Amino acid sequence: MIVGVPAEIKPDEYRVSMTPAGVRELTAQGHRVVVQKDAGRGSSFDDAAYVAVGAEILPGAAEVFGAADLIVKVKEPQPSEIAMLEPRHVLFTYLHLAAYPDEARGLVGSGATAIAYETVALPNGSLPLLAPMSEIAGRMAVQAGAHHLERTHGGRGVLLGGVPGVAPARVTVLGAGTSGSNAAMMAAGMGAQVVVMDINVDRLRHLDELSWGRLFTVHSSRHSVGEYVASSDLVIGAVLVAGARAPVLVSEEQVASMRPGSVIVDIAIDQGGCLATARETTHHDPVYSIHGVLHYCVGNIPGAVPNTSTWALSNATLPYVVALAGGLPQAVTVHPELLGGINVAQGKVTHRAVADSLAMEFADPATVLG
Repeated sequence: MIVGVPAEIKPDEYRVSMTPAGVRELTAQGHRVVVQKDAGRGSSFDDAAYVAVGAEILPGAAEVFGAADLIVKVKEPQPSEIAMLEPRHVLFTYLHLAAYPDEARGLVGSGATAIAYETVALPNGSLPLLAPMSEIAGRMAVQAGAHHLERTHGGRGVLLGGVPGVAPARVTVLGAGTSGSNAAMMAAGMGAQVVVMDINVDRLRHLDELSWGRLFTVHSSRHSVGEYVASSDLVIGAVLVAGARAPVLVSEEQVASMRPGSVIVDIAIDQGGCLATARETTHHDPVYSIHGVLHYCVGNIPGAVPNTSTWALSNATLPYVVALAGGLPQAVTVHPELLGGINVAQGKVTHRAVADSLAMEFADPATVLG
């Protein structure tokens, strides 16, 4: 199998899909790996490091897509990349198709098989390829929120942890999954007054046990969300429904009820966002204001720390990449959870949540792939 590692082209994206250590695992098993020139530079991996473990450096994306059968990426393919996909290709990357309908239609038209990291689910419901980036996004959401709460960056001028005699900032986290839990623990560690909301009481119970009273857990409802959002200095949206568009939990009216200079960080923006006023931004231009409330809605938050993110992502994806390099049928046999990761195949949408979100016809992936 020829495995291709193109450079990421989404704005302000510096991650790369594979470390030199990952390439070495593939070449040691007899696979050929082609890496686009300077693909790893943003993550502090130079071309020489890839060559040293057996990779071949190609000058551009067209050469990588033309040579490879398996394309391994980080972010959803951009239009120019979709144009290079063929039915023979297997694409393995984050897709978030519910938030990007044009991308979904492009992948369907390409005839390629597209496997989404974020919908590969283990029998216990965990998402092994989404978890490492969710951990990073959750922790960085607090950093971003604390930064933009500073008056010099447009915020209320509130120090997240306060000082003796002055109350800390109030932080509300919507969602107690991986990203929400990491955000909550980070905010609590910085001394903030933290409330975490979720409809899953078991998640709240687990987080309560971990925190030993450093944060508070509240069952999420329309009433409770409105109450806590209005009094928060920082709101972090961290809601996920695998493969589907994120539910909108905070209305524009509730955003307007927040104090001027408060901050919202919507981690769920790559699934459409969980606030009515959210729209995707970039690291280069991360914030906008609505009703005097700053919105940080960067769609690739972990891309700001690409060395850490690339290592974390590659550690999680490598076993699957190695399996896919042996062929899709064999990979699905070894890792049955990959079947749920297949979002598009042979011109059909093969993940039910994606199909429902986009109002497209669903086709069973096992049937489509025979």
